Amino acid sequence: MRRGRKAINQMNVVPYIDVMLVLLVIFMITAPLITGQVELPSMGSKLNVPAQPLEVTVRGQALWLRDMATSAAQVRVSQEELIARLKDAQSRRPEQPVVIAADRSARYQEVLDVLDVLQRNGVKKVGLLARQPS
Repeated sequence: MRRGRKAINQMNVVPYIDVMLVLLVIFMITAPLITGQVELPSMGSKLNVPAQPLEVTVRGQALWLRDMATSAAQVRVSQEELIARLKDAQSRRPEQPVVIAADRSARYQEVLDVLDVLQRNGVKKVGLLARQPS
């Protein structure tokens, strides 16, 4: 007695695995060959800033504050003192912007930490300072 053919109800994934492995190998070979340079933006002209900003400078783990309107010297401040001074200045002049300048030796994470702390404490009009190319 002869039996009838039984339908296969399972999907064969072996060809899909083969295709994925080939794509993985191609990606692994071509990824190191692609070299690129990050082009950082530079400022073409001066921005129209209504009020002189407060400049927060990040140098390593240290924070420095300078009021550009009074051209006073930079003062080293703690994180809590920085927030208190910035909130006080913005309560007197709500349009007072704050710019963050980072030293070349400062880690990117330290700048992000300062931005995060300022945002969490309600400091408004915060930006990054860009130097014009010489």
